[in-house]
Amino acid sequence: MDFTTPDLSDSAPEARALAYQFQSFGLRERFFGQVETIACFEDNSRVAEAVAEAGRGRVLVVDGQGSLKRSLLGDNLAQKAADNGWVGLVIMGAIRDVEIIDTIDIGVKALGVIPVKTEKQDRGDRHIELLLREVTIRPEDWLYADRNGVLVSSSSLTA
Repeated sequence: MDFTTPDLSDSAPEARALAYQFQSFGLRERFFGQVETIACFEDNSRVAEAVAEAGRGRVLVVDGQGSLKRSLLGDNLAQKAADNGWVGLVIMGAIRDVEIIDTIDIGVKALGVIPVKTEKQDRGDRHIELLLREVTIRPEDWLYADRNGVLVSSSSLTA
């Protein structure tokens, strides 16, 4: 589906923009879907669990509390997400293996990159409400992303 987040924002002013300067990765420059949420800090155990499940065209939003000290997504998890039907991930933190992620049929937005992996300590929460600055994101919200940014809406903005 063709859309731009500026056009969606103009036609649906109730949509909430995530006011971050994301970096974009993966083959999909534009993606949208219903949201699944994770909150974690420097531990991607919950990310690994989620991407191993059927994505069904959803977008995984990972609140890593903005930490750029450890990567919450690498090429193996990105490939698993694509293989299992996730259309995109929004990582409020860092990722790694970006040269390989750029060859995978998935969209990824992240705050930055770092080569350091996480220590899996089985920490984090799934399917919870997130508060990213002033924007609340709930599981089942809709997320739209392109090179202009990221919008979140409680209802679908596309026909």
